Amino acid sequence: MTQTNNRFFDEIGRLMNDAAGAAQGVKREVDSVVRNQAEKILRDLDIVKREEFESVKEMARLAREENEMLKARLAELEAKFMSFKASTVL
Repeated sequence: MTQTNNRFFDEIGRLMNDAAGAAQGVKREVDSVVRNQAEKILRDLDIVKREEFESVKEMARLAREENEMLKARLAELEAKFMSFKASTVL
């Protein structure tokens, strides 16, 4: 009787291990399908990647800095021009 019980529990254990392995395989397959579908949806929505967004964000920051520098330079040149113009009129 003890040997029968041991064999029975061994079989149950084997079945459970096989079921767990099959469940992991199904989980991997489902994860793969979901990931592929999500990537397809994101491609169809034409959403930018984080790296591209950060790159454009940095370009915009540099352009703003350059714009501010050019505004300051223009104001300086306008002031010099007005000063020159005022001195030549007198």
